Amino acid sequence: MIRESATESAYFEELKNRWQRDVELGRLQEAKVIIEAALAWAREHGDCRHVDSAICARAAVAIHLGGGDDELSCLREILLRNADPGNCRLAAYNLSIYYQFVKNYKKSLFYARIAFDRSRHLERLDWMASSHNQLGNALLGESFVEQACAEYEQALALMPDEVSIWRARILTNLGYCRVLQNRFQEGYSLLYESLRLARRFGSKLFELVPRLDLSFAHLETGRYRHAERQGRIALALAEELDQKDAIKNSLYLLGEAANLQGDIDTAHSLFARLQRDFYPDSDYLPGFLLAVDVRKLVNLHA
Repeated sequence: MIRESATESAYFEELKNRWQRDVELGRLQEAKVIIEAALAWAREHGDCRHVDSAICARAAVAIHLGGGDDELSCLREILLRNADPGNCRLAAYNLSIYYQFVKNYKKSLFYARIAFDRSRHLERLDWMASSHNQLGNALLGESFVEQACAEYEQALALMPDEVSIWRARILTNLGYCRVLQNRFQEGYSLLYESLRLARRFGSKLFELVPRLDLSFAHLETGRYRHAERQGRIALALAEELDQKDAIKNSLYLLGEAANLQGDIDTAHSLFARLQRDFYPDSDYLPGFLLAVDVRKLVNLHA
């Protein structure tokens, strides 16, 4: 239970620190409860800056939980009103993430550039790093791998010694790009470092993505049993966290791992589940996936 502090501002900041910590660790439902409490308090006791800050945080959580449609008008209003530079940056950043998730990468890139510009003017190195990372995400969605790598490298350069979940996320993104570039040794090093950080902080959500990337990397380097092991762990995490896209990607990778090992029955079963759960009108899919190189069809970060 959080008790109200001596000053109103301190109380809001206490709530803000709590929700930010939960978000960083992937505890989104817990963060959502705190944000709603902060927003209710801000509307009664705070000012416009507090309200907008809580709205941006609520939108971020909703977007990462697979929603966010209802938050777009509020984010655009905050961005256009431009009353507070920090909240303006947060609004643009969350809009970029939303459009990344719905695969409109041009709009995602547009808002990521606004977020970076605001971060640079505020001279917030942490925000500049996360904005570089988001620029990389939008570019990778458009398959501009080299440009995405440059953004991820700049993000890491702004936090060279930081031990955080944020660093783990950027390491994952750059590691995946290195695998796409066939720079496997670098890719493995980055992905395993990311995985160690995620496990150190106890974040299952941010452990999930490097597991998937490692499964893909092992497929690319012919280590099919290792690919299967990482894919199984990723699938279990995705099911536990109800991450639909990750479940889908796990089934793709596990089916391909089984197929490449000559276990056609298991591969067909995994692809059949993929078809049943995600493409119910595509009865041809299991047979098609058995006949093609699935690795060419999957972009784990788009």
